[in-house]
Amino acid sequence: MQTMQTLFKKYQSQILYLIFGVSTTIVNIIVYGVMHMLHMPYQVSYWTAWFWAVLFAYLTNRVWVFHSQASGFVEKTREVVQFYIARLLTGVLGAGIMWIGVSLLHQNDVIWNIIQNVFVILTNYALSKYIIFNKKEKWNRNDD
Repeated sequence: MQTMQTLFKKYQSQILYLIFGVSTTIVNIIVYGVMHMLHMPYQVSYWTAWFWAVLFAYLTNRVWVFHSQASGFVEKTREVVQFYIARLLTGVLGAGIMWIGVSLLHQNDVIWNIIQNVFVILTNYALSKYIIFNKKEKWNRNDD
């Protein structure tokens, strides 16, 4: 039991990111699926699912995964703006993957939505860990 606790503590952010990443993906897939059942165009479905997934991801990442220490209006605004810009960039990446799979290759849009989510999750983790939620330390060093 001690080993499990030690491993969890050592890899806590990765484990929580994985849990919330899977949860974010589930939010994305459910919203996309509902939009798909409503016969919405796949790009409308994609961006609607993206919006709700990003909102869920920001809230969970900020609080439970990276334990953001941003305080004050300026720091919090920087953080949320950077988060949404990063997610927009990876959202465009995901949309491009969808376009290749659906429009160019004429394959199943639901399967390609799952494929693009894998790429987006990995990219989002790197951006969040090393840039977005890591800024607090850099801002404090620059303010001294």
